[in-house]
Amino acid sequence: MKTSTLVLAALAFTAAVVTVFAADPAENWEKLCVKCHGADGKGDTKMGKKMEIRDLTDAKVQAAFTDDHAFKAVKEGIKDGDKTKMKPADGLSDDDIKALVAKVRGFKK
Repeated sequence: MKTSTLVLAALAFTAAVVTVFAADPAENWEKLCVKCHGADGKGDTKMGKKMEIRDLTDAKVQAAFTDDHAFKAVKEGIKDGDKTKMKPADGLSDDDIKALVAKVRGFKK
């Protein structure tokens, strides 16, 4: 009984530490996404225009993809044949990516 309590306490502590050190979605957006998508998600940046980034504030654009598609795009990147359109967001946990997807959903007007 004591071993299972100790294991549960260790798992709870580990989860708390991971949560504390997880980056804020706004920080991840700033670090990984703003260059192309812009701070507001409109894609109105030099790189965004070059890559023909879609306006993430547009409800029709938002309706064109599911959260699962957005998650996969962030995790694995986006390719068009041999051309990389978006690099995968390395170093993010699944929870970090889910938080980014929620941030993207928040851009919809």
